[in-house]
Amino acid sequence: MIDAYSEDAPASQALFERASGIVPGGVNSPVRAFKSVGGTPRFMVRGEGPWLFDADGRRYVDLVCSWGPLIHGHAHPAVIDAVQQAAARGTSFGAPTPGEVELAEEIVARTAVEQVRLVNSGTEATMSAIRLARGFTGRTKIIKFAGCYHGHVDALLASAGSGVATLGIPDSPGVTGATASETIVLPYNDLAAVEQALTGESVAAIITEAAAGNMGVVAPLPGFNAGLAELAHRHGALFIMDEVMTGFRVSRSGWQGLEPVDADLWTFGKVMGGGLPAAAFGGRREVMQRLAPAGPVYQAGTLSGNPLACAAGLASLSLADDATYAKLDQTAATIAGLATDALAKEGVPHRLNTAGNMFSIFFTAGEVTNYDQAKQQRVEAFKAFFHSMLSQGVYLPPSAFEAWFVSTAIDDEALSRVAEAVGNAAKAAARA
Repeated sequence: MIDAYSEDAPASQALFERASGIVPGGVNSPVRAFKSVGGTPRFMVRGEGPWLFDADGRRYVDLVCSWGPLIHGHAHPAVIDAVQQAAARGTSFGAPTPGEVELAEEIVARTAVEQVRLVNSGTEATMSAIRLARGFTGRTKIIKFAGCYHGHVDALLASAGSGVATLGIPDSPGVTGATASETIVLPYNDLAAVEQALTGESVAAIITEAAAGNMGVVAPLPGFNAGLAELAHRHGALFIMDEVMTGFRVSRSGWQGLEPVDADLWTFGKVMGGGLPAAAFGGRREVMQRLAPAGPVYQAGTLSGNPLACAAGLASLSLADDATYAKLDQTAATIAGLATDALAKEGVPHRLNTAGNMFSIFFTAGEVTNYDQAKQQRVEAFKAFFHSMLSQGVYLPPSAFEAWFVSTAIDDEALSRVAEAVGNAAKAAARA
């Protein structure tokens, strides 16, 4: 283990060069490539509690936590034991298993959903929820919000144009204009824009992140989510709450536990898989019963309800009691406070946004309640802050537009590492 850091990471650099020859961009998910911060992406070889270990033998306090699911830290013994026991019985059957029933029951018990379908990824969950909403309503258009990410579904990879309500244009080559034209992209936290867009439109559903975490953390303003539900139902549309990120991360019931809202469908992921690939969508029985084989809307997946993923998810959720969320909240507040105090001391303009125990620090003096405001931050200051933290053994999300995550495994040693690092990082941001 190395606690003396430098900018060089020869083992990671060699792996990245090898990967770049056979994997587009050298990574299997774009943000991992460090494109938005520069430098060499760190290739991780092991995780233990609050720590990540890279291929060069260095260890880092992990404030990414696999983008949310590792609420108990890395390699928690109960989760590892559950996965090992499941693997010993067989890795996949392509048939129903008791574990998927138990995981579905746990999700229903924790939330307002009446029925749930297990899938493999958050993208698959949102894609299926959109299809189900269209099949249930017989309508085609979808309303989403600029800055809210719902996976790489063609219909949801659209960005807002000028004006209050603009039909989306493709935000990625390969997405056809015809597909994107079915998506209406609106400013986040703007109910007036939603009401205007619903007038005269045949909208199947409104979909929103329960609390946005993919433009950085931007919580819904008071009444926004409830207002979306009311507007959707008044105009005959369904309301979909995307809790792929917040579900079981910010409370025992996800964002529902902090702000109950009358949604028709919810999507889940991340935490419900305990670090293994798993996701789900669920909602009102009347809507879910339109799903095959009970109804005509088709959805399927060979690995859905995989026994290893179900075992990991059930073990992780079983550990996630009220004390877990109290610890996550406390730790998030402590780390956010350390960072903001250091930045304030150096006179660096910044804004702390929180949504439960998820948080982001925007390098701007102005408030951030939507994507346009998030884009006003000084990204160069974040880059400097990020690389200073990395060089001191703290691993942050490698983008200024992502959430920071904590785990219950973060202990006094890990907190001390963060406390020591933020001072120099704030100085680096001030110079940027």
